[in-house]
Amino acid sequence: MNFYRSHVLVCAGAGCVSSGCLNTMEALVDENAKLGLDREIKVIETGCIGTCDLGPVIVVYPEGVFYRNVTTDDAREIAREHLLKGRTIQRLLYRNPLTSQLVQTYGEMEFFNRQLRIALRNTGVINPEVIEEYIARDGYEALARVLTTMSPEEVVATVTASGLRGRGGAGFPTGKKWGFTFRAMSDQKYVVCNADEGDPGAFMDRSILEGDPHAIIEAMTIAGFAVGANQGYVYVRAEYPLAVKRLQLALDQARNYGFLGKNIFSTNFSFDILIRVGAGAFVCGEETALLASIEGKRGEPRPRPPYPAVKGLWGKPTLINNVETFANICPIILYGADWYGRIGTETSKGTKVFAVAGNINNTGLVEVPMGMTLRQVVYDVCGGIPNGKEFKAAQTGGPSGGCLTKAELDVAMDYETLIAAGSMMGSGGLIVMDEDACMVDMARFFLDFTQDESCGKCTPCRIGTKRMLEILDRMTKGEGREGDMEALYGLAENIRETSLCGLGQSAPNPVLSMIKHFRSEYEAHIREKRCPAGVCQALMSYNILANKCRGCGLCARVCPTAAIFGKPKEVYRIERKKCVKCNACLEKCPFGAVVRA
Repeated sequence: MNFYRSHVLVCAGAGCVSSGCLNTMEALVDENAKLGLDREIKVIETGCIGTCDLGPVIVVYPEGVFYRNVTTDDAREIAREHLLKGRTIQRLLYRNPLTSQLVQTYGEMEFFNRQLRIALRNTGVINPEVIEEYIARDGYEALARVLTTMSPEEVVATVTASGLRGRGGAGFPTGKKWGFTFRAMSDQKYVVCNADEGDPGAFMDRSILEGDPHAIIEAMTIAGFAVGANQGYVYVRAEYPLAVKRLQLALDQARNYGFLGKNIFSTNFSFDILIRVGAGAFVCGEETALLASIEGKRGEPRPRPPYPAVKGLWGKPTLINNVETFANICPIILYGADWYGRIGTETSKGTKVFAVAGNINNTGLVEVPMGMTLRQVVYDVCGGIPNGKEFKAAQTGGPSGGCLTKAELDVAMDYETLIAAGSMMGSGGLIVMDEDACMVDMARFFLDFTQDESCGKCTPCRIGTKRMLEILDRMTKGEGREGDMEALYGLAENIRETSLCGLGQSAPNPVLSMIKHFRSEYEAHIREKRCPAGVCQALMSYNILANKCRGCGLCARVCPTAAIFGKPKEVYRIERKKCVKCNACLEKCPFGAVVRA
């Protein structure tokens, strides 16, 4: 066995892979070998560390020095200077966006030290392709305890007492769902993991599967014992090839170790798991549509009841939880329901993982106790808004949620409080918008997504969302008319009341929420044919300020349609009929003479 004086963790989540982390890691390993450090330094490929905009990321232990945006040349420099000579490379360190101070180590970064990681406890810490690293962090101990010391009833009671609620969006009590499936009478039952994560900007489940697949395997096996199932399925979208690869490898390793298959831990309990890859339909995140897809049918929802706990996969009782929900199970078994119940709020226990994106200094994954305020997440954990701009809104709950404004910055991030504020937790997507965001265009963006993803089974969702999108599209093109907002309200009410599944019922939420909070922006688009945020291109116009124009002619030279005319050292003009609003003149002018109205 080799003992190393230093471990170097290289983030290899999907985000860092796309930014070139594998080349960075290869360069680091190669340089270590050239320097004779390969027997002293262990380079480890991990899952997502969380700081997705800073990749490739390298963390050097035992110090915990955090390096960001590491190129292949930087990696070789780290080997020569830090690993060989002990010299920290200052230019690669993280800089606090609020104070501009360099931060030396992982533990000093507020992005990490204000989090409480339970679901993400192993992501970015272990090599997800090595089962022994998972076992070293108490992996499969919870399963052993369940199979050798607990009854199914005790497992269900423990999950119920913990207060864990489904992290897929609805927030249904997990223990209650397990109890329904446990009590259902059948000769065959199933456990299904919903990994069909499809919200724009959401990547919590993908990162857990990529960075800690054994946690899901172990939790699903515990669930199988608790409800009386011997077969499990993980339904994961095809757009997650790295997650599928690592999950399949983990399944093979678990079978080789005897953690899956016949007579697990020499007991009478047998359980196995198979992967089913979906084609990426957003509607298959709805549990009945997901089950239909596993069965080989078109992914369309069906009316409920009966619920899957009674009549699910192939007509048999089926327990369905999403990835993040399962990721909480093993710690609850190991540390107890009381421990878990002390985290969070009275009605929303534990932690929640948020995928934070948009106009924010630190994008990525954060896991915080339920009840932390939106202000704390945006400013304390994620470092605030870039370039000193003002916070305008945050969309929570993805395309099914609503927006929170500056007035709601101190709202607690838990199930009931978010619903009372006109939004929802959803699966955990959190998109932050600054003062330059157009709320009409944002509503159009979310509705475009849900309309495109509608399965088409029911008319209200299929046709109603299309009509709403057409109205919003007209508004952004300067073709809005009186009565449009009333039409949006009427369509929204019909869609919410008559759609078959949650996708359709919640599709109007972003539109209604944004009209409620930013009605004046909608009125400006309709009545004044003006976009206050300067985002909707069809509503823009460009002018050249006479008092700032130096007559240099740069704007005319970059104009692709020859819409700018004038003579050198005189004030230039824009012919609006020719202007295609490409923004080239505004970007090129060094004197600030070109302005957008």
